[in-house]
Amino acid sequence: MKNTNTSNKGFTLVEIMIVVVIIGLLAAMAIPAFQKVRSASQDKTVLNNARQLSAAADQYYLENGVSTVTIGNLIGSTNYVKALNLVANETYPQAFTQGVAISIVGVAGVRTITYAP
Repeated sequence: MKNTNTSNKGFTLVEIMIVVVIIGLLAAMAIPAFQKVRSASQDKTVLNNARQLSAAADQYYLENGVSTVTIGNLIGSTNYVKALNLVANETYPQAFTQGVAISIVGVAGVRTITYAP
């Protein structure tokens, strides 16, 4: 007598392919959302850096009786801002003038952020 009670355990190739396609679709929908969160986080960090530089410039103006200061007088171990951490390869202006908005260019290579004190 032959044993006809064989079991087909496991997944077929079609079932595995369907699961892979579903995972790919879910990943394709999630990646843009993660990129938006990353972009927003970078922008907030750059804006926070601009606020710190602006506050440091205001303090420099008050202490030295001037209306313009270079970034070199603001950043350093003995200056107002100890270190400026770049998060998106942005470029900060080299000088700050009292009452003038500052623009940070090249944020992630494409965006410009303006901060008006």
